[in-house]
Amino acid sequence: MKIKTSITLSENLLTTIDQLAGEYKNRSIFLETAAWAFVEYLQRTERNARDLEIINRRADALNEEALDVLSYQVPI
Repeated sequence: MKIKTSITLSENLLTTIDQLAGEYKNRSIFLETAAWAFVEYLQRTERNARDLEIINRRADALNEEALDVLSYQVPI
């Protein structure tokens, strides 16, 4: 469902959008596409930060496990 809304943009931004919006048919489609892309970027950034925190929290155990595995290697 689409909901009509009103936003205020700088004239410079609106001019740039109008120049780039050709393939998107109109400003609304262009701005919705851009907003979804930014939302996805923010969600991905948040997931990556959570993943990095988990990796960092478990780094010592993961490193110990990797060293243990390496100790079983046979020299070539």
